[in-house]
Amino acid sequence: MSTSTGPKPSLVDVAEEALRSWLATGRHRPGERLPPEQELSAHLGISRGTLRTALQRLEDSGEIVRRQGSGTYVGRAVSTSLDEGLEKLVSYSALARERGVKLEVGELTAEERPLRQETAEIFGLSPETPAMQITRVILMDGEPGARMRDIVHPDIELPSTSRIRSQLERGEMVLDILLNAGVPVAYTRAHITARVLTKRDRIGKALEVDEPVAALEIDHVTCTAEGTPVEHSNDIFLPRSLDLHVMRWLEDAPPVPAISRST
Repeated sequence: MSTSTGPKPSLVDVAEEALRSWLATGRHRPGERLPPEQELSAHLGISRGTLRTALQRLEDSGEIVRRQGSGTYVGRAVSTSLDEGLEKLVSYSALARERGVKLEVGELTAEERPLRQETAEIFGLSPETPAMQITRVILMDGEPGARMRDIVHPDIELPSTSRIRSQLERGEMVLDILLNAGVPVAYTRAHITARVLTKRDRIGKALEVDEPVAALEIDHVTCTAEGTPVEHSNDIFLPRSLDLHVMRWLEDAPPVPAISRST
């Protein structure tokens, strides 16, 4: 008695199914850039030519988007929002590069001012203590997207004010500046709330709000591994400027060819 098993799937078929199953886990969100072809082909154990054919099929079905000179992205074309997972600390500048969003700085001030009461309590210092305070409007692809205020602990050795301004104007974040200065940042404690902005309030004017809008406010304290606070930030994002999400997974497994799981 013989049993017909049908045609054996090709390597392209196997690679296509492995990639589709991998994307279905939700580990990579729509608009997020995937690993380079060399890495994917190594995980799958196939040639880059075979991989490209499989990727072409996924692109034809809209499951991925390939951008010349930029990379391969999940699902739809890259969004103009920043996509942040709450489970990891990533600079907004890195998120912008990953999403293909151009960051620029609008209104910017960087100067030493006496600590605010709330920040003084966080740092364990007197409210009269001077500390570097940086406030700016962040433009995302030319449009106002966020207002950020960062206050750095006065014990942190920072570059000159002119250099700080230059770095910020290039789209870097204060977190980037701290890391480049060798500050041993380990984590942040964040408090997230909703806030209504109007064209009459100071932040609403800075973000060019025409009518009342619900914004996302993130107040966070950046700390070293020992729990020492080094920076206190308050960021306010307009709708669609920041996409917050929580990802939970058992392991970050690479795509595995379906044929290897059945043998």
